[in-house]
Amino acid sequence: MLPVGLRISRRRALTAATAALVAFGLLAWWLLPFGRTSPSGELTFSTGSRSGVYQRYGVLLEEALAKDMPDVEIDLITSEGSQQNLARVASGEADFTIATADAVATYKRDGLPGADRLRGCARLYDDYVHLIVPQKSPVSSVRDLRGKVVGVGQQGSGVRLVADRLMTAAGLDPQQDITPVPAGIDTMPGRLENGSLDAFFWSGGLPTNTVQELSERFDIRLVPLEAEVVDKLHATGDSTSYYRSAVMPADAYLQAQGGTPVSTIAVANLLVTTDRTDPAMTEGFTRTVIDSRDHIGNTVHPAQLVDLRTAVYTAPLPLHDGARRYYRSAKP
Repeated sequence: MLPVGLRISRRRALTAATAALVAFGLLAWWLLPFGRTSPSGELTFSTGSRSGVYQRYGVLLEEALAKDMPDVEIDLITSEGSQQNLARVASGEADFTIATADAVATYKRDGLPGADRLRGCARLYDDYVHLIVPQKSPVSSVRDLRGKVVGVGQQGSGVRLVADRLMTAAGLDPQQDITPVPAGIDTMPGRLENGSLDAFFWSGGLPTNTVQELSERFDIRLVPLEAEVVDKLHATGDSTSYYRSAVMPADAYLQAQGGTPVSTIAVANLLVTTDRTDPAMTEGFTRTVIDSRDHIGNTVHPAQLVDLRTAVYTAPLPLHDGARRYYRSAKP
């Protein structure tokens, strides 16, 4: 039998060694959450309508993800927009998507399937609401849309959500007082050109290429959204609190604005997943979104506004654990 003093010394040594191993493990977990190993598997990313900002952003993000996570097979699927995107992610049909904060709040408020499982990864850029008419149109406010044929976005889009709300706030019935056309940004500009639409709503980052191209070949005008209508919109409930008064800069669409800023509303876009998504996958996806900002922003200009300092604010969604690990390790 070992002497008492030697037994105590050995016990102390073992205790110290165990503590050192635990401390090393905690340090490794803190500095290298999930080991910085590249995740593997498959993921589906639901984007948006063809020619829209979500889709163009998704295509470029897919390229960046393929470089950063080479062992992940990525499938992009187009959609009608925010509302359909949320339903897809909540049901498991897609793993990641982009949706506006107002659409997320509405989905949660209505208690739609899987709403409690939705999680945020990043606040991205803001969408600006556009109401577009031909240059010589008599429409100068939302109220003037009465009796007009209006493109209101596809049924599952965030455009449709905000367009209906704006018209209601202006005293119009979106189904009775106009002729609504459920079309996307891929077809609405052409319909305005050929006269089959009197106006159309769009909600997207600045500038939206499709709108820019329309302004360069056809005389259009952006209709300001009056402060009174915006105030009434805010008064209708919690899910509308995510809209903020904003101004489109005079140079957002030079040909359409004639050097004049346009008052409107803006709403944040969120990168969304669910609590089912593996934390390592979410951490890697979030990292790529932030790291690829400048590269993607050279082509999809709204992406330039993705900011590490504000990306963590994903209200009304709680932050996914994997995204939280990324932000904890990232330096602003």
